[in-house]
Amino acid sequence: MLNRVELIGHIGQTPEIRYTQDKKAIANLSVATSESYKDKDGNKQENTEWHRVVAFGKLAEIIGEYCGKGQLIYVAGKIRTRKWTDKEGQERYTTEIVANEMKMLSKKDGTASESHDQQAQPSDFPEDDEIPF
Repeated sequence: MLNRVELIGHIGQTPEIRYTQDKKAIANLSVATSESYKDKDGNKQENTEWHRVVAFGKLAEIIGEYCGKGQLIYVAGKIRTRKWTDKEGQERYTTEIVANEMKMLSKKDGTASESHDQQAQPSDFPEDDEIPF
């Protein structure tokens, strides 16, 4: 079986960085991908899709230090759906991309950048009981 996602998009807001109790970094960010097309009347249409992305360990630290709102990045990873119960007792679900690879395609200010490859190592990923959410 294969569970692999690759995206090129712009970061929607400054990545949020948190740490587990044992000081492992977790980065949460939103990435927008867009596509444009012409409808049946010849009018240009644009569709933007927002993706929730999470990264762990060294990759999360790099995202926190070098990535910012509006930056163009490449992200690769896998899709994961999580379930939890909120404060009101309602079951909630979220689908996100767990990143294990990231390339900065522009600088924080959105200008062109040299590509910097970053990949997560297996030890960067916390066990399920270590994730604080």
